[in-house]
Amino acid sequence: MSQSRIILTLNSGSSSIKFALFDEQGEAERLLSGLVEYQSGGAVLTTRTPDGVSKRMVIETGAKTGNAHGEMIRHVLNFIESHETGRDIGAVGHRVVHGGAHFEGPARINEKTLAQLESLVPLAPLHQPPSIAPMRLLMQEKPDLLQIACFDTSFHHTIPTVRTRLPLPAELLEGGARVYGFHGLSYDYIANELEARFPAIAHKRVLVAHIGNGASLCALMHGRSVATTMGLTVLDGLMMGTRCGAIDPGAVLYLLQQKGLSPKEVQDVLYYRSGLLGVSGVSSDMRTLRENDADENVQLALDMFVERFVQQAGGLIAQMGGLDALVFTGGIGQNDATFRQAVCQRLRFLDIQICEDANLASRPVISRRSGGPTVLVVPADEEKTIFRHTRRIMEGCHTS
Repeated sequence: MSQSRIILTLNSGSSSIKFALFDEQGEAERLLSGLVEYQSGGAVLTTRTPDGVSKRMVIETGAKTGNAHGEMIRHVLNFIESHETGRDIGAVGHRVVHGGAHFEGPARINEKTLAQLESLVPLAPLHQPPSIAPMRLLMQEKPDLLQIACFDTSFHHTIPTVRTRLPLPAELLEGGARVYGFHGLSYDYIANELEARFPAIAHKRVLVAHIGNGASLCALMHGRSVATTMGLTVLDGLMMGTRCGAIDPGAVLYLLQQKGLSPKEVQDVLYYRSGLLGVSGVSSDMRTLRENDADENVQLALDMFVERFVQQAGGLIAQMGGLDALVFTGGIGQNDATFRQAVCQRLRFLDIQICEDANLASRPVISRRSGGPTVLVVPADEEKTIFRHTRRIMEGCHTS
């Protein structure tokens, strides 16, 4: 009997690649997870086994090719081939931030798919190129390897047009300008977890809060996205670590016209110098801000973070016509009990009541049995979502 193959998942960022290995016949349990990133002096590969054993190694990068992502994906493949002898990679699943209007679900990667993804670079200039680079390299070096693109935008294709149309002249929207929404792989995972673990609320009115360095909210009804806070790009919606979130469009004109910033400089401000970092002047890291909350600008940033959440949560709750459950996920949502406490305190008019001990311990259920909305803490696992989508397409290829 032949040995089962490996499914490799890739999440490629601007200076790093996260990866995970799964058995194609397994139950979405990792064989290994890892990270390759460039630091001063070369590439560093860090791996972690399911039992928590972590290893870190510095890799000689050799001659620079000018293609950092190409070098990093080669490190990943070399590592897998040297540590998984006899087990072939059956497929690679990629996280892709923007699928535009083209993709309502995961898609097999070919030249046509790549051309469509490249056409979306203007809508995600910082996220799209790092996702595309490993796909193209693998197509060149392993042309027979099945590659699947899994999109953060696909989950939100169920949002009605009245919420996705931008209020701009129609002729200016040609090319795909509309509300897309993001963090869809996270929300997809949460919807499935609710179905499996909390079936009594899975099909009710659920607000999911993916709160990390990037942050958004998603309104779920019957397990499907009906509204979200991010829009055409990942800049919209909640205040984030370094991104501004929703602001008056006139503020962008102000930066261009009054401050004399170039479009590229404005992009840098909105993506990298705003949000928690911009207001605090200290850091985008919530842990650092908690340690410096005596600073009035830091406290203002923390207060604004909660204020913007409550403001936009109220809008999505109104669109659902009420709230049956609130789910926290993402790095801050899962780990910052103070943030959850502050948000739930502000939403107490909905009869949200949380148990202080459960909240401090980040238990799965942190609400009291009051008859009000259930409040959950559910860690998201985007890599498992990518694995499941990729395996589903693999199985379809075998039966077709």
